[in-house]
Amino acid sequence: MLKISVLLILSVGVLLAGDKVLKLSHQWPGGGKDVRDKMVRIVADEVEKANVGLTIKIYPSKSLYKPKEQWSALVKGRLDMTALPLDYAGGRHPEFSATLMPGLIKNHDHAKRINNSQFMKDIKKVINDAGAKVLADSWLAGGFVSTKNCILEPDDVKGQVIRAAGSNFEEMLHGAGASISSMASSEIYTALQTGVLDAANTSSGSFVSYRIYEQVKCLTAPGENALWFMYEPILISMKTWKKLNSKQQEALMKAGQKAETYFEKEAKNLDDKLVSTFKKAGVKVVYMSKEQADKWKKIAAETSYKSFATKVPNGAKLIEEARSVE
Repeated sequence: MLKISVLLILSVGVLLAGDKVLKLSHQWPGGGKDVRDKMVRIVADEVEKANVGLTIKIYPSKSLYKPKEQWSALVKGRLDMTALPLDYAGGRHPEFSATLMPGLIKNHDHAKRINNSQFMKDIKKVINDAGAKVLADSWLAGGFVSTKNCILEPDDVKGQVIRAAGSNFEEMLHGAGASISSMASSEIYTALQTGVLDAANTSSGSFVSYRIYEQVKCLTAPGENALWFMYEPILISMKTWKKLNSKQQEALMKAGQKAETYFEKEAKNLDDKLVSTFKKAGVKVVYMSKEQADKWKKIAAETSYKSFATKVPNGAKLIEEARSVE
């Protein structure tokens, strides 16, 4: 009888400790329509398979928090997890804007090398100190679109109102003669449709997910000389992390690694899908040459790089660390 009672108590204890629900918020379309949504669903599925008493409930399409509200909610412990463009938190931690810096990363192979660099170690220290932890790395390539003309040379943006993802791109594009309008990527479609924007840049995934091909004439696609790369990790609140037991933490880390491996394979496919989707919609597709990309980088060095190095603690060091990765 005593043995049965002990087993019953243990069973009840397991039941009480189990089924802890973690809320995960992101801004992209759900249902596996966006690769970042697929990425977080891999984490949720793998954690469920691990049978460690964790369930991850996903809130896509800004249904729980607006895009730029997620970081604050995460570090305060109101939100457990997110898939977030880290630059969105650049207002609170200006170092994060280095993860959306024109020309620092040129292609997917380069991005993979950056993940293991001192640059990313320094960025992750800021993330940890602020109250969050990275479960999976992901870098998305991106490009430019316009309702007027193809954007290849800096002169091509003169006189256009453009949505530039992040302050560093804004400074570079302003230096090239563009006017700037800031907004989340989820708002680009309507802004192009209503004439608020003439042009925009964002990730390959967002260009397709938000059907931007319906509103533009030309796409400058990422290739070997992309200017646009953005870091969009899966993050967990440190407050949440510390409440989990070691098996739950281990399950999350393994799930995050599986999601990261999946994304590494899918990142280039996103660019291929971008090009094929836009071509099918009748949009002209062009690529930047190394010489054209270098012209942009020269403007970036005089604007965004210089400003970042001056205003951000360790800004010059971060830029140099990233540029030293071949």
